[in-house]
Amino acid sequence: MSLPHALLTALVEHPCSGSELAERFDRSIGYFWHATHQQIYRELARLEEAGWIEALPAETGRGRKRQFRLLPAGRKELRRWIAQQDDPVPLRDALMVRLRAEAAIGPSGLEKEIARRMAMHEQKRALYQHIEQRDFAGRDLSREKRLQHLVLKAGILQEEMSLAISKEALQILREPSKKA
Repeated sequence: MSLPHALLTALVEHPCSGSELAERFDRSIGYFWHATHQQIYRELARLEEAGWIEALPAETGRGRKRQFRLLPAGRKELRRWIAQQDDPVPLRDALMVRLRAEAAIGPSGLEKEIARRMAMHEQKRALYQHIEQRDFAGRDLSREKRLQHLVLKAGILQEEMSLAISKEALQILREPSKKA
């Protein structure tokens, strides 16, 4: 995935200013594709230069923000990107390498780091579940909302998987080491 396409997706949903986009990004797509506000602003300039978005004239008055909207060329690019084939990205998780290193060299105090990560995964899962209850529970959902819900459910499942792996790792790490 690329940041430009994440931003085009956000803008196709709702035209907005750069700061509003950064805030929206932090509350939605940003859970699955992290970007700093600086990166977002730089990319908005590139998207405008490519003719995929345009900045509408700022409203008069002090502190008024430029609104960005998707142009037909941006919608065309987003459709092209959606249809392209990509291979799954290989897992790159330093914790998995640390577990392998622990297996090779013996106890190293990794339990504390895993416990810390578990707390982070529990917080994120709780946040996702809160969003799910707030935005999707007990509603007759449109196709668009069901797709958004599916993305959220993927996040919930990812956090649950991370918690299950961490829990099992802690159980194993707490066992006495037996060199074979």
